Amino acid sequence: MPRRSILSAAERESLLALPDSKDDLIRHYTFNDTDLSIIRQRRGPANRLGFAVQLCYLRFPGVILGVDELPFPPLLKLVADQLKVGVESWNEYGQREQTRREHLSELQTVFGFRPFTMSHYRQAVQMLTELAMQTDKGIVLASALIGHLRRQSVILPALNAVERASAEAITRANRRIYDALAEPLADAHRRRLDDLLKRRDNGKTTWLAWLRQSPAKPNSRHMLEHIERLKAWQALDLPTGIERLVHQNRLLKIAREGGQMTPADLAKFEPQRRYATLVALATEGMATVTDEIIDLHDRILGKLFNAAKNKHQQQFQASGKAINAKVRLYGRIGQALIDAKQSGRDAFAAIEAVMSWDSFAESVTEAQKLAQPDDFDFLHRIGESYATLRRYAPEFLAVLKLRAAPAAKNVLDAIEVLRGMNTDNARKLPADAPTGFIKPRWQKLVMTDAGIDRRYYELCALSELKNSLRSGDIWVQGSRQFKDFEDYLVPPEKFTSLKQSSELPLAVATDCEQYLHERLTLLEAQLATVNRMAAANDLPDAIITESGLKITPLDAAVPDTAQALIDQTAMVLPHVKITELLLEVDEWTGFTRHFTHLKSGDLAKDKNLLLTTILADAINLGLTKMAESCPGTTYAKLAWLQAWHTRDETYSTALAELVNAQFRHPFAGHWGDGTTSSSDGQNFRTASKAKSTGHINPKYGSSPGRTFYTHISDQYAPFHTKVVNVGLRDSTYVLDGLLYHESDLRIEEHYTDTAGFTDHVFALMHLLGFRFAPRIRDLGDTKLYIPKGDAAYDALKPMIGGTLNIKHVRAHWDEILRLATSIKQGTVTASLMLRKLGSYPRQNGLAVALRELGRIERTLFILDWLQSVELRRRVHAGLNKGEARN
Repeated sequence: MPRRSILSAAERESLLALPDSKDDLIRHYTFNDTDLSIIRQRRGPANRLGFAVQLCYLRFPGVILGVDELPFPPLLKLVADQLKVGVESWNEYGQREQTRREHLSELQTVFGFRPFTMSHYRQAVQMLTELAMQTDKGIVLASALIGHLRRQSVILPALNAVERASAEAITRANRRIYDALAEPLADAHRRRLDDLLKRRDNGKTTWLAWLRQSPAKPNSRHMLEHIERLKAWQALDLPTGIERLVHQNRLLKIAREGGQMTPADLAKFEPQRRYATLVALATEGMATVTDEIIDLHDRILGKLFNAAKNKHQQQFQASGKAINAKVRLYGRIGQALIDAKQSGRDAFAAIEAVMSWDSFAESVTEAQKLAQPDDFDFLHRIGESYATLRRYAPEFLAVLKLRAAPAAKNVLDAIEVLRGMNTDNARKLPADAPTGFIKPRWQKLVMTDAGIDRRYYELCALSELKNSLRSGDIWVQGSRQFKDFEDYLVPPEKFTSLKQSSELPLAVATDCEQYLHERLTLLEAQLATVNRMAAANDLPDAIITESGLKITPLDAAVPDTAQALIDQTAMVLPHVKITELLLEVDEWTGFTRHFTHLKSGDLAKDKNLLLTTILADAINLGLTKMAESCPGTTYAKLAWLQAWHTRDETYSTALAELVNAQFRHPFAGHWGDGTTSSSDGQNFRTASKAKSTGHINPKYGSSPGRTFYTHISDQYAPFHTKVVNVGLRDSTYVLDGLLYHESDLRIEEHYTDTAGFTDHVFALMHLLGFRFAPRIRDLGDTKLYIPKGDAAYDALKPMIGGTLNIKHVRAHWDEILRLATSIKQGTVTASLMLRKLGSYPRQNGLAVALRELGRIERTLFILDWLQSVELRRRVHAGLNKGEARN
């Protein structure tokens, strides 16, 4: 059986590729004085040039230039220019084969190059095995080995040897990982894991298949069923910390491989691999179910709050006729009283002239019933849904292992009280039940004249638990999305080391005083400039008056006559079947090579079938309908390809390949240089009902659909797309696309609409090296913040919202840098951190400090906007590109 290849043809080519940019050529192939002294000892221009070229190839890429190989022309010219000889001298080099051999031998002796031996091979396998404990990607291992050999001045062997060493390291690492996960297991653990592959009592599905099911709807029945799943995972009682014995990447990979296999396939594995795979499935499954239970609770509460709000509004609307009648009645009574006072008549007689006293008293009682609370709050109606929450709340609180930061200790104390009451079947709250977590909005419902209302106390505690889980003030053991906030960040000791060695991956000065001095000096200068221009009415196409800011709308940048040319161009373009287009684009770019098999890394054998599967995803047709539409294709074939070859990471790398191909094409330069981009969300309708899933979008309501948040370059390339959570602001996901795309684009400036900005985003954008330029709707309502409260900017007064809290920034400077470093290094995603920061209580130090930093940057941006029509046009044009693509 032939050995499995772990490198694609393109990857093999890239490993030994010569630099093609001028800067890289100079960096790799510039000689120092010692080099030149040794080279000039050769006799004649040809020998000097040949000796020098061989030296270059031995240094990078680290190989011996073959006898029949011609040097890379740019390299040859660079070397010839340094030696002041003509490139044609190469043709005279090595006419005697012995000359080349002698030069090669001398190069090895003088510069210390060594041939690759069996000893090096064994060392390579040992070194790569440690790396393979973290990743089994062949290209990563091969690149690491080649880099190591170059640093050791070892001449690279044939790529087959590199690939063989990498494959052997992966095999060894796999065995070590299987042993690491299986050896801590006792016999009882192994029996329980084997039982997962058996059928449940109903005989329809295996325990493993049942445990991996996701909840269908946010209701108490599905919540209780999912809690039973978590209990079943917990009942495995795996050794504590077993998931930390191997690298997270490998654990997740093993779990994903196991998830694609049938229980029958898993049962055929040799014991160590079977138990290791089941352990990986169990640890990942437990984290997934834990997160889904918390998400279910969040959605159920959201659904109940929306129902209460809607019922409140409906009742008010239903009472509209009666309320109007009462208003008209009391208008007549009021007028009668006014007339009575003016004429000196008796007030009571005036009322009875309109209606009898008994009728008046009865109407007052009716009005009191129609009246809503002073704050017109619907919260009291939540109590009507208490029974829904009560069906699952005891089990929900019992199954989660909660921990809390000091800010949420009162909430956790309340949860502990409720847990105790559930255990004891107690109805009445203890006299010393914690109440510090109760917000003013809940106060009058929970704290009554008769004491603490148990029903509203529990509802309030469950609601505050949801908020604290979102912010990270309460975290859950075993969760992935609701961990301790500290666990998401770079470890403190690593951050301190990076800061002390000036290696923080940030685009700003990391010294707090230097940073603040630079930004505040600039801010004061800009405020003074814009204040002077506003006072003199010199702002371009903008005016600030006591009533606020007014900006003249931009003229159309594209003339109306351009549409005729667009239509003519569209008519010239050929009509091509999308299937033919996919095949043709793949011939240009080879993007399908990225859709590798999850386990083996092999390419799909049937490219047409793979493209059919991709197309089914792209047009949302589904595999069943696609199979029916394509003769000779079956659902089973498409489903197998989808399961093993199409994943988030394969789509990401394939998209990057397409974006890079367009980026490198000369024609794309007519649209832009690839350094600016825009992003926006787009809602697509689907066949399911959001109402039944608890996903309510603030903009689209319960209409069925999904929102895709897409980043588009100035060359119209959609370089990052993400399906986003409903109910969250677009700004949550802006940084994800800029940081985590895999293309060669180097974005410097980014545009969004109003939904894409917050002060937190402004701050992080600047820290991470991006110019942020949102188009802010109602800009006049967006306030400026000044460094000093006593500074006079009279012309800007209508727009000034307050003074910056610089003390807060100083106090939390290291926390800000650590957060930004963690996001930049990929320790945690920007969207997760922004979501948690946005959920923090207002007094949280880090959230407030980051907001103040964002206010500095937002104020600077608005001041630029007021001064520059060109900036307004640039942002407008950038956003139009995204809208045109959509």
